Amino acid sequence: MIQVLSSAWALLLGMGLLMIGNGMQGTLLGIRGAIENFSTFEMSIVMSAYFVGFLGGSRMAPGMIRRVGHVRVFAALASLISAIMIIYPTFPNIIVWSFGRVLIGFCFSAVYVTAESWLNNAADNTNRGQALSLYMIVQTLGIVISQALLLTADPSGFVLFVIPSVLVSVAVTPILLSITPTPAFDTTKPMSLRTLIDFSPLGAVGMAIVGGIFAAQFGMSSVYGAQAGLSVAQISIFVSSFFVGAIVLQYPIGWMSDRMDRRRLVIALCAVGVLSSLLGMFLGHIFNWLLVSAFLLGGMLNPLYSLLIAHTNDFLEHEDMAAASSGLIFINGLGAVMGPIVVGWLMGTQIGPPAFYLYTAILFGLLMVYAGYRATQRAAVPSDETGAYVAIYPTATVTAVEYAQEYAVEQENAAETELDSENTVTNPQ
Repeated sequence: MIQVLSSAWALLLGMGLLMIGNGMQGTLLGIRGAIENFSTFEMSIVMSAYFVGFLGGSRMAPGMIRRVGHVRVFAALASLISAIMIIYPTFPNIIVWSFGRVLIGFCFSAVYVTAESWLNNAADNTNRGQALSLYMIVQTLGIVISQALLLTADPSGFVLFVIPSVLVSVAVTPILLSITPTPAFDTTKPMSLRTLIDFSPLGAVGMAIVGGIFAAQFGMSSVYGAQAGLSVAQISIFVSSFFVGAIVLQYPIGWMSDRMDRRRLVIALCAVGVLSSLLGMFLGHIFNWLLVSAFLLGGMLNPLYSLLIAHTNDFLEHEDMAAASSGLIFINGLGAVMGPIVVGWLMGTQIGPPAFYLYTAILFGLLMVYAGYRATQRAAVPSDETGAYVAIYPTATVTAVEYAQEYAVEQENAAETELDSENTVTNPQ
């Protein structure tokens, strides 16, 4: 852990500041949209636009990096993010906000790809898992911290938009001034979606559903809070609860993942997700129960993302795992684009704010039923033959997922080598 921090502290610090900026602007727009009297459906378009840009950025960023290099891409896009955050309060217009969200989603995706390739270069086989874990923790903590900063000024003014703009600008400094060399950049040729679905139908369908739930959580939770009449302080705590749950429950669920049929664990997580959604739907008017619901939803959803990747890997050869990453991320992105729009439409009907939880309950329920069906179609992979579970959050790009896949392969190979050595000692020829 110390070795990772010493070699990548500047990158982790910069990414933490970037995530604080990203978390602030996402929640702040939901609150400010209510102040500007934008409809729920209009705000769902704004929130969905981020994932349109993010999906495009993950596809185009590798080519940009190869053409002009990591440093230029990182600096240019971070500057653009900083500028767009100031444009929001200057032009409170749905078209301007939607276009800005597309650009910010694109920029953050490309910045993540750049940072994740840098991080992988700073790690080696002995600490790559720790580096990925630290990176994901820093990302999530950044979003949690960002919610507290929403309480420092009036959301109807400019200050709360200036703070994330400054943080993003400052975030570039430690990264670009560090002495860590920029890595050679390459990506794996992607696997076709048809092939990926044939290998793991549950993995493919599950990633689409998880994308839809996460985008609704990440993009529409502040809109839900504003429509439900929560104060700014309550909205910030509510949004934070999703990500606190993700941090607290990720690793216990990962431990279980390596010791049981992963499809049964998917079913269990989805069942808790349904119950948590119903809790928020019927008792959401009681703030403490609302927080419990958000904590459990975030705690189920984020590990579910990693679990589906690990489940898919169980049916792939080692050399195919990295290639499958692009397809998994693309499927997840398609679900993410649709999530806020569907939630916004439902919340704009007579159902109102509880539609946020109705939506998550339906999607968790669909995935639970489908996982149960898939459990009847193919025998489970024995737990001692499954690949390693690696914690990855839905904010990660294909670059991080590829490196996580590589780390899983390294762990599996190391375990096989250790087992062979033990057998050699126990049964010498």
